[in-house]
Amino acid sequence: MGSTTPAIRGGADRRQDTRRRGAVVAALMLSMALAALDSTVVSTAVPQIVGDLGGFSVFSWLFSGYLLAVTVTLPVYGKLSDTFGRKPVLVVGAAVFLLGSLLCAVAWNMGALIAFRIVQGLGGGALQGTVQTLAADLYPLAERPKIQSKLSTVWAVSAVAGPGLGGVLAAYADWRWIFLVNLPIGAAALWLIVRHLHEPQRETARHARVDWAGALAVFACGGVLLTALVQGGVAWPWLSAPSLVLFGAGLVLAAVVVRVERRAAEPIIPGWVWRRRTIAAVNLALGALGLLMVAPTVFLPTYAQSVLGLAPVAAGFVLSVWTLSWPVSAAFSQHIYRRIGFRDTALLGIGLGALILCAFPFLPYPGSWWQPTLLMLLLGGALGLFQLPLIIGVQSTVGWAERGTTTASVLFCRQTGQTLGASLFGAVANGVLAARLGGAGDLDSVTRALDAGTAPEATRRAIAEAVHAVYFGAAAAAAVAFVVLLLVAPRRFPVLEDPAG
Repeated sequence: MGSTTPAIRGGADRRQDTRRRGAVVAALMLSMALAALDSTVVSTAVPQIVGDLGGFSVFSWLFSGYLLAVTVTLPVYGKLSDTFGRKPVLVVGAAVFLLGSLLCAVAWNMGALIAFRIVQGLGGGALQGTVQTLAADLYPLAERPKIQSKLSTVWAVSAVAGPGLGGVLAAYADWRWIFLVNLPIGAAALWLIVRHLHEPQRETARHARVDWAGALAVFACGGVLLTALVQGGVAWPWLSAPSLVLFGAGLVLAAVVVRVERRAAEPIIPGWVWRRRTIAAVNLALGALGLLMVAPTVFLPTYAQSVLGLAPVAAGFVLSVWTLSWPVSAAFSQHIYRRIGFRDTALLGIGLGALILCAFPFLPYPGSWWQPTLLMLLLGGALGLFQLPLIIGVQSTVGWAERGTTTASVLFCRQTGQTLGASLFGAVANGVLAARLGGAGDLDSVTRALDAGTAPEATRRAIAEAVHAVYFGAAAAAAVAFVVLLLVAPRRFPVLEDPAG
């Protein structure tokens, strides 16, 4: 009997570790749901929010402010998680996000709500980056697709359910409940993390040196440049004084960031993030992914309503189908990259994505709803083969002490690509409309005229051509990602022997 005791104890320990890891995964899924739901659930409640608080002219900052805060804090949180561990960063980030949610629920005017949304974003940056990093910490490379497919499913369900949930809460309860529902979900995630996430003591945590000057410089530089991109062509013309001042200040701050980071002992954005071929290639490729994703997410609903004549709910369905095929394809991608490698699997996915994006402008006019729906279903499948192998692959090339910084780097580039894409493709669409309609109006004003039933058939054709031009631009971004991976990324990623750290 005595000889079997260690085996029994070992089995019990393994079962306890499995239960603990399951609880942590549940916390990560809840945290991902908070971050994924946030923007989509707010979007459908904007009319009620504006009707209650006013501030129609600045309501877009409900989204822009949150996006800016998330994006500029990603590299800061990534470095902090490598320095102090994932748990304290995730706990602090979740607490800040919940504080922001509570403050949003009690906002008394639009200015206060925008400020509190920025507070939410300061916590959301920790949620996005640290959740993805912990997913790699918890599982070795062979099992990592399991947790990533679960997180992808949470993202997909949140993207589909968010607008409906926001509409229901705004219509039958009060828009403030959109923020209050975060509290029990976030509290459950916090409790699971505090109780069940136990990280080993790391050498870096005992001798931590934080580059606070670099963090402040990165935050300021990112905030100024992203504000210029988000508001340029919207709040003011591109060549106006505000745009020129912001871009000029951003370039000066970028030089400050480079100077500060070169002198720092432990920089927030270390040079090796761009010196290593694998990480640099993935950064650029996912930046291109963020850019091309703007075409369907921003412009397809307008196309579906203005050109195809669909109701808003049906237009949302046309877009949402890619969230069904994306996680399925991502989960299946492991069977491909185990045979041909991370890079070639991503090349296959983005190559197919480029062809699908190119096919969209050749759809018949006005066409039927099932045609763009089918393309979106195929596009989701292609991008699932592209994104997940790159994230898993790049995380597997670094150890624990560099994984947070690496993950934050690729997510930062993807977020920045989305911001750039919204500005760039907005300018493209408005330029095509101006050319086709004799310089009259932009996409927003034209679609409002269509909704009011005052625009002629020529306007619908102009909108179709504008969206087609955007899709050609998205296909070009996919081609850039393909070339970057082909020329910069090594064919075989230098995966570490112990990727779980």
